[in-house]
Amino acid sequence: MRAYIIRRLLLVIPTLFLVSVLVFLMIRLIPGDIVVLMLRSRGHPSLTDRAALEQELGFDVPVLKQYGRWVGVVRDRDGSFSGVLQGDLGDSLWKHTPVVDEIVDRVPVSLELGILAMLLLLIISLPIGIYSAIRQDSRGDYAGRNLATVLIALPNFWVGLMIILLGSLWFGLSPPLRLISFTEDPIGNLGQFIIPAFIMGMAETGMTVRMIRSMMLEVLRQDYIRTAWSKGLRERVVTMRHALKNALIPVITLIGMQIPYMLGGAVIVETIFNLPGLGRLLVEATLERDYTVVSGVVFSFAVLLILTNIAVDLTYAYLDPRIRYR
Repeated sequence: MRAYIIRRLLLVIPTLFLVSVLVFLMIRLIPGDIVVLMLRSRGHPSLTDRAALEQELGFDVPVLKQYGRWVGVVRDRDGSFSGVLQGDLGDSLWKHTPVVDEIVDRVPVSLELGILAMLLLLIISLPIGIYSAIRQDSRGDYAGRNLATVLIALPNFWVGLMIILLGSLWFGLSPPLRLISFTEDPIGNLGQFIIPAFIMGMAETGMTVRMIRSMMLEVLRQDYIRTAWSKGLRERVVTMRHALKNALIPVITLIGMQIPYMLGGAVIVETIFNLPGLGRLLVEATLERDYTVVSGVVFSFAVLLILTNIAVDLTYAYLDPRIRYR
């Protein structure tokens, strides 16, 4: 196990290197120039001001050198190394505040939204998927499958917009203009996050229902399950202790693969419901062409996904003792 973890962590290095190159270069391929935007905000200064601004922002050197400074392998103007390798994601080009501080301020919102979305996914998908499997072809099974299909088919951005529109027209309700802190008002905070969290994990919930049902049906047909039935064990014991644990391995893989889609959904949901999380920060920074903020947020997402994949792989050994890592 230890050797496996070390190998996986070593593979993280080339992966993060490729991610950093793609993130740094692709944001600069987006049409638009932050220098032009800043000059316009200052009242169309002269070309001399443009050259001075490019030098101030560090754009007066080749892109390769800019990347080296961002990573932390090329010295800054002051002769020091300060970049990703030193834990410094740079400063916002507009606000001149550290990107790390921007991310830390927004993480609690996105973290709460993601955890709540995952809890709702498990609370909804596990009972429906298990019931559909043990009551195959019943009315409840058909209802569960139809519900899963609807959740997968409906676009989350459309559902979010419809909830806001219909809620304001019919009930006079609209998303709060400011974030309700959990410490100040737990009920209000939960009410602000529950609908966005459900919408963010809607499609993933439908896919998980179908996966749990399929894997449970496959496991319930195994010989050791028939042996458990023949011993006279109760349905709950057979289902939860013998069948579910073995059926969860592909489901854990699916949930791990769904996290990137949830991060993408957070960008949409946080923007629609006015939640000041990482997704909204990414949208705002992209519109402003704030390269350092966009690079820092996307790079943080990449690190989170890599660590999540490692955690998913290690979970297999707990669910199935036959799995061994070497």
